Amino acid sequence: MFKILSAILTSSILVAGIACSSKNATEEEPPSTKTATSTKGVIATGHPEATKIGQDIFLQGGNAVDAAVASAFALSVAEPDMSGLGGRLQAILHTPDGAIRGVDASTEGPLNYDKSTAEDAPYGYPLIGVPGVVAGLLKLHTDHGRLPLAVVIQPAIDLAHNGVVVTPGAARRFALAKEPLLEFDGSKMYYIKEDSLTFEAGDLLIQKDLATTLEAIRDGGHKAFYEGPIAEKIVADMEANGGYVDMNSLAAYQARESEIVSANYRGYDVYGLWLPSFGAITMESLNILSNLPVDSFTEEQWGSAIYQATRLAYNDRLAQLNHEPDYFLTKERADSLAQYVNVLEPDTVYVGQVLKSEPALKTLISHGHTTHLSAADEQGYMIALTQSLGPIFGSKVATPGLGFVYASTLGSYLGPFSPGAGERAVSHISPTIILEEGEPYMALGAAGGDKIVTAVVQVISRVIDQDMSLEQAIAAGRVHPNRAGGMDLEVHEGISWSESDFNFLVDNGLLLRPEERTSRFGRVHAVLHNFETNTWEAVADPDWEGTALGIE
Repeated sequence: MFKILSAILTSSILVAGIACSSKNATEEEPPSTKTATSTKGVIATGHPEATKIGQDIFLQGGNAVDAAVASAFALSVAEPDMSGLGGRLQAILHTPDGAIRGVDASTEGPLNYDKSTAEDAPYGYPLIGVPGVVAGLLKLHTDHGRLPLAVVIQPAIDLAHNGVVVTPGAARRFALAKEPLLEFDGSKMYYIKEDSLTFEAGDLLIQKDLATTLEAIRDGGHKAFYEGPIAEKIVADMEANGGYVDMNSLAAYQARESEIVSANYRGYDVYGLWLPSFGAITMESLNILSNLPVDSFTEEQWGSAIYQATRLAYNDRLAQLNHEPDYFLTKERADSLAQYVNVLEPDTVYVGQVLKSEPALKTLISHGHTTHLSAADEQGYMIALTQSLGPIFGSKVATPGLGFVYASTLGSYLGPFSPGAGERAVSHISPTIILEEGEPYMALGAAGGDKIVTAVVQVISRVIDQDMSLEQAIAAGRVHPNRAGGMDLEVHEGISWSESDFNFLVDNGLLLRPEERTSRFGRVHAVLHNFETNTWEAVADPDWEGTALGIE
């Protein structure tokens, strides 16, 4: 059986267990850049420049929300293919007074949009909804920030003016999106070099128009983006190219307070966000797992239980459109679903099937281009913030003169979840906060499309059930229920599975699909409070180019 599997994988990758396997970093870099500790404040983001900016804001006297907002604006500059001013945002935070607050700044269907006329296009103007990132970041800053907006946003302006060095990962993504980017004047202007070449690793990406847009936001706030000259440029471009966003839709847009959903997992209070975030699916997965003695499971049993619990919870995604959150989060529902989890026995020999890695069935985007950051401080602020464009470079459209691309929101992009007029785009974004005995304990979230929720659930279980450190939990291999009805397995170099582990997990009829590419099982950035030492730890996913930093 093991020989057959090795032949199918046709690589030097060893097949083996989920449990204590660790992942390789996408690029070579000192291990210290992935973890940081501090008694005062920590931050982990998906890009080194954004992390450094967050650290600098801490040093200027800002709190964790100031650092997060500054880093998020910086990510809009440093990772224009992953997130930006034209995208969507979800955030959850713990405040010093003990409250859990959330911000919904997802993209929205324009007020004049007729969903029945939606186009089945992979990218372009017809997919563009009303952007939410700017409103979301400004609301977070207004409600919880300490430093002036001008201080918080200036580092992103400077980064856009002076340029950001293109990372190897970004260079690959730019190349992947080359052909559609060439179709739009603004996108071609900003993300394609002369002679139709894409930016390469080490190139300096200077974004003067984006800097000008950020300066307008610095000086004019929410109105500058949603009602002033920026809005006028957006609408003129939409009207000329078949987009739906109009002045009324922009002026009406507001970042909202999110509805909070919660679960109690092994005595820890876990909080997430209701739609348009899939936080309830995260909570439901944990509720199902809470019925099982996961802490006593072998690694193979743990992997099987994670796969089954998340698969059952994922089945409720569409049903969320017709029910209130409490419907999915009752103990009775979790007890009922947990009965379907079959804990495999280690002494049984199974016969299964291995699938070659192949694209997932399309109902929702499977590999979203998204970014996540987490931060915390000694005052009691702890925040998990995720922002996204959807697929790589979102709609692929940038308005000339503004310097940013718009997210994909409308049409067939989200399948049955596609928003109508005035409705918000649903996504797997699932920023999560955990308290221990009422005190801030962990904040985490992930990028990675439909693997976001499973990544978050697995890191939580690794820490709480298996007593792993946060660094170990984020580095450990992951599983995911794929849309073909089987289990995706992380099998790139550095993740090794034993023959017995594999035989254990191949149940009768279970389809296993090995995934050799890195960073395909969510990219988690998290912070955790060590109560014994009263220190904060921040960890950046080793499968990505992000970093973690603290302050002294």
